[in-house]
Formats: sequence, structure tokens, C-alpha cells
Amino acid sequence: FVFAEGDAQVAKLFEKRDTDKDATVTAKELQGRLSKKDLAAGDPDKDGTLTKDEYLAIVESRFKAANPDTDGTIDCKEAKTEAGHALLRLLK
Repeated sequence: FVFAEGDAQVAKLFEKRDTDKDATVTAKELQGRLSKKDLAAGDPDKDGTLTKDEYLAIVESRFKAANPDTDGTIDCKEAKTEAGHALLRLLK
């Protein structure tokens, strides 16, 4: 997996999860992909929802955590780590 800032594929996933089409996702729409704690940490305005930019920021943060060699890709070994699993949950 390769991630670029503002990644179009990740943006499409966000739009797919935004089932009520209000330009935000809730814990319910994320269906367990983020814990309440992680959702709160990624929600700087504390409104209980994530905008597309907030969601992309979380994905980017998790990508960086899962990519310790900073080569810009997640290989199989990195995907099997705890950080890799956390990233992949957001991308399913």
C-alpha cells in the first residue's frame, strides 16, 4: 500500500462510509474501525464526527506509524504489525 497526502482512494473510502452524506463520519458509520478514544483524539473540534480532512489526517498518522523505514510503502511485514493492523482497519 502506498499513501500520498490527500490520497484519492482514501477519500473515496471516506465518502463510502459517509452513509448519510453529511460530509462527516461518526463512530457508527466507521463501524468499529476506530475506537472511541482514537476518534476523540482525531476530532480536534470535539463534535463527535470526523470531516474528510480529519479522517485523512488519522490515516496519514497511522500510515507513518506503520512505515518505520519511511520508504513510502507498507510491505507485508509492516502490515502485520500492530500499527499496520490499525491502518488496515481504516482501509477496509
